Amino acid sequence: MTEFPPRKRLNRLIWGLIVATGVVVLAAPVVSGFFLDWRTFTAPGCAVIVLLGAALFYGRYRPDPRLSSGLSGTAQLIAFTMVGAPLSYLAAAANLPLQDHLLDAADRAVGLDWRALLDWMNASHFIYALLHQIYQSLTVQMTTVVLCLAFTGRLLRLQTFVLAFILAALVTIFVSALLPAVGAWPYYGLTAAASPHVTPVASTSWPVFYGLRDGSFRALTAIGAQGIISFPSLHAALAVILVMAVWPVPILRWIILILNAAMLVATPIDGSHYFVDVFAGVALAVACYFAADRLAAAPAHDGIETGRSAMPARLALGD
Repeated sequence: MTEFPPRKRLNRLIWGLIVATGVVVLAAPVVSGFFLDWRTFTAPGCAVIVLLGAALFYGRYRPDPRLSSGLSGTAQLIAFTMVGAPLSYLAAAANLPLQDHLLDAADRAVGLDWRALLDWMNASHFIYALLHQIYQSLTVQMTTVVLCLAFTGRLLRLQTFVLAFILAALVTIFVSALLPAVGAWPYYGLTAAASPHVTPVASTSWPVFYGLRDGSFRALTAIGAQGIISFPSLHAALAVILVMAVWPVPILRWIILILNAAMLVATPIDGSHYFVDVFAGVALAVACYFAADRLAAAPAHDGIETGRSAMPARLALGD
């Protein structure tokens, strides 16, 4: 049996998961009423091709493993997002009974008051405006982390981060199909009058979510796809994964930690999540990073970085 170095193994696994997800999305129109909005796939598809071409050039013809890894890692994030978003639409279309009542009951059981947090944000205009911007910073943060890990030579950790992200997204999509929820704002029947100073980012996703469930919305899109997953919160999961991935990097670790602590505070209101959604997302992040870290384990030297990416299993704080 051929032994592949850890980075090569992770690379194969990452692309395998992306391709498998893509196959499911491509097959959906054949067996259902969905259709692919190809226009929304053109730009990210072209970006992936260009990035992979550049990664190949710097991997084989003008060797620069850091630049090549940064380019390929970015391509993997774009490629998975391109097929993962429509997969979440297929999950919502399963139209299983909504579970908002259980999620709300879980919040109340531990004494957490979602409406109290909304009232506080309504009264704290500046704080909400800041949290609102931070909640929308995931794309910038993920790009920053990929480039930072690549150019500091933490190439195995970079792939561990990408794999953890993909695993967390796939698990949230699967769970959201089994335990769908529309989210706190619609469940509580809130209107603009109830929150004159707060407009949640998630508000644009509700028509799509209901349309997927009742069959009136059947377009599978890449660019412009709405985040429709409530439980567990993928935003919360990614906030934790970002911190774990970048922890060995001085200074940046604290910036990412502060930003994502704020993101966790913003998630219930801007993402229309119950508190239990956030807790589940945090737990999922730790589990997925741990799983990705285990898969990265190998005794052989691999490029610039040696051995494992560490942290979750041993609680190590550096490479």
